[in-house]
Amino acid sequence: MSNVTEAYSVTSEELRQFIERAEQLAAEKKDVAEQEKELFAEAKGRGYDTKVMRRVIALRKRKPDEIAEEESIIEMYKAALGMQ
Repeated sequence: MSNVTEAYSVTSEELRQFIERAEQLAAEKKDVAEQEKELFAEAKGRGYDTKVMRRVIALRKRKPDEIAEEESIIEMYKAALGMQ
């Protein structure tokens, strides 16, 4: 067991720095989430469909080939179900 403690020695200062950085990142993430919520509330207030906006944002992250393949499959499924 002493080999484990030797390999992973912990200093209180280093540990404190990691903990504080993690706390800071969590606080920043919370702030960004609040800003995003406010942005979508403003967009909704101006008449935009925020559900569609979120879908467009997700699509922009993907490769065009992936999107085209998914849309092709969706069209095929819709046709099979008589939804055309």
